[in-house]
Amino acid sequence: MSKYESEIKRRRTFAIISHPDAGKTTLTEKFLLYGGAIAQAGQVKGKKNTRAATSDWMEIEKQRGISVTSSVMQFQYDGYCINILDTPGHQDFSEDTYRTLMAADSAVMVIDAAKGVEAQTRKLFKVCAMRDIPIFTFINKMDREARDSFELLEELEKELGIETYPVNWPIGCGKDFKGVYDRGSRKIIHFTSNGGSKAATATEVELGDPNLDGLIGSTLHQQLVDEIELLDGAAAEFDLDRVRHGKLSPVFFGSALTNFGVEPFLEHFLQMTTAPLPRKAGEEIIDSMDDNFSAFVFKIQANMNKAHRDRIAFMRLVSGRFDADKEVYHVQGGKKIRLSRPQQLMAAEREIIEEAYAGDIIGVFDPGIFSIGDTLCTAAKKFKFDPIPTFAPEHFKRVRSLDTMKRKQFLKGMEQIAQEGAIQIFKTPYSGMEEVIVGVVGTLQFDVLEYRLKNEYNVDLYMEGLPYEYLRWIVREDEDAEPLKEEDLILGTDTKLVEDYKGNQLLLFGSQWAIQWTADRNKNLTLREFGGSAADA
Repeated sequence: MSKYESEIKRRRTFAIISHPDAGKTTLTEKFLLYGGAIAQAGQVKGKKNTRAATSDWMEIEKQRGISVTSSVMQFQYDGYCINILDTPGHQDFSEDTYRTLMAADSAVMVIDAAKGVEAQTRKLFKVCAMRDIPIFTFINKMDREARDSFELLEELEKELGIETYPVNWPIGCGKDFKGVYDRGSRKIIHFTSNGGSKAATATEVELGDPNLDGLIGSTLHQQLVDEIELLDGAAAEFDLDRVRHGKLSPVFFGSALTNFGVEPFLEHFLQMTTAPLPRKAGEEIIDSMDDNFSAFVFKIQANMNKAHRDRIAFMRLVSGRFDADKEVYHVQGGKKIRLSRPQQLMAAEREIIEEAYAGDIIGVFDPGIFSIGDTLCTAAKKFKFDPIPTFAPEHFKRVRSLDTMKRKQFLKGMEQIAQEGAIQIFKTPYSGMEEVIVGVVGTLQFDVLEYRLKNEYNVDLYMEGLPYEYLRWIVREDEDAEPLKEEDLILGTDTKLVEDYKGNQLLLFGSQWAIQWTADRNKNLTLREFGGSAADA
């Protein structure tokens, strides 16, 4: 096997998903701890003098203890090169999570042992199921009082419609959480706590060992024997092929906070999950082992480094090898470019790289030429990866700068944040951008927008809620025709004509009824639902 093939085969790229506060970011930190990427794990929430989580790089994330952007981290463990994509759990940021899942080859679903399957878990699971990617379940917070383990498995199967296979089984919970039983080796892994910031100390013991009562107590020992017997008789058979097609989810129990069960999970996961998967480009399948370089942009982030005021485009390498000085073809831009300052990320920490392989996530400096979903490939073999869908905004506000003297900063900030894909910005046709309409999927995005304009661009905002809930593209047969004016259309009082920053025209509606009313009275008007780009119409 060539170095090129072995480099690709040892790569694992996965996303971590969960409902907010299930412990996803803490688990990410502990992976980094075991991989030697960090010496001490930060706490996700806590007092002012505690460390913030490595993967939460944005100041608002550190203050609120939530992830509002997807972060990317790479580390080495046991011969594997691992790319972790940590995603926002909050539903208001589900669009960012969706795009991140497009760049992953498998997903780790974190479940709170006390709460079970929650609303956002269901939504994210559906996205994973659509992609047919492997889903691994980590039932977290076993160091607290937890629901019955059999009950949790039953809920997972019923709520998500996927069979489960417990790879290990918890021994107690809360203060009595002693470790896990590994069903494959039939050994007990007993953990000793050391505060959670350092790797846990593990002791392996055979199930029939006479010292077991002294280690975990006779009550827990007997309970474990009974539960193993029940498990072996009732659980689904393990089938790696079904795992890799998202039909069977391996389940692991543990506590990310205390590190109990984290390393056994990581080891099993790396053996079961796949090397980089192929991606579709229309009728063509692009294999990771293809010698020709290809990648797609799945995320754009401005101001990761406030001092530099830069924009980073995150790319998933699908095939081939990338070299720092390589010339590539930007399909949507229609020209050859050199990717400037390719970097790999450890949240906000960056390292300039010389090479990367299929499966890796790299960040490159973006002077404003990239959009989410863009394809990069070799000029000799041009193609376009399937588009990444966008979500229609459901909440709208009129936004302007409180200080008219800061017009330039306001325009730059609004445009940069809109290009990241978290918000959509619109304006009234034939008007300037001094006042814009902002559309978002979730209302928390307005808080993030206000915070970032203030902290990154020194602009205070005036925001006013608008009564619109729906958006439709206006499809024009003649692309060179003059933009429409409101007087050209028959519109109701709860409908507004707007255009995006690329000049595409849209209509905002206050109700579904208004959409039909407008279509009935404007027979020459063709409307299309929001999603993708206007160019796809």
